[in-house]
Amino acid sequence: MEDIFNATPLKKDLQTSEPKVDQAVAKLRILQQGKEVLEEESDQIKSVRDSLQIELQKLQTEAYQLERVHKDKEELCNKLQFQFDESEQDCVRQLKNSKQSEGLMEQYKCEIQEYKLKHRKQRLKFEQQLHLLIEQHKNLRSIFTPERLPDEIKTTESRKVQLESAEEMKLAQLSQLDEELQDTRTQKQVGIGP
Repeated sequence: MEDIFNATPLKKDLQTSEPKVDQAVAKLRILQQGKEVLEEESDQIKSVRDSLQIELQKLQTEAYQLERVHKDKEELCNKLQFQFDESEQDCVRQLKNSKQSEGLMEQYKCEIQEYKLKHRKQRLKFEQQLHLLIEQHKNLRSIFTPERLPDEIKTTESRKVQLESAEEMKLAQLSQLDEELQDTRTQKQVGIGP
């Protein structure tokens, strides 16, 4: 462009009032060519500017969308972090409860085992007592059978007679001792009195 303006400098001649027509036409052509070149460049610049403007709008729209996506993801991340923290706390609580439950379960197992052992001892004791009663019943049954009953009655009657005679003897001895005691008391009273 500068070449166009510098190629033909305007000379002002004081003596000639009008420039030469050829020079003016040449300058006019050069200026027209320069104008066309400037218009083409201006059109190109406008075209580039329009395309850049469109691209800028697209980029701004994309940036806005990306900001919204980023904001949404950040909110989601915060929610997920909150849920994770709550889940972790819940997990810790459940683990603590689980340990307490395991402890209680062990305690109950021990108590159940003790109860079973106690019950088993009682059952064994009962079984032994029952076995002993069965044996005693068998022994009593063998002693008091209908076949042996008349002999047992005779033996019991003879023992009764023996006990009665022994009792009579004891009563006689007691009576004799009582008489002797009475005599002794009387003798003491008689000896002490006069």
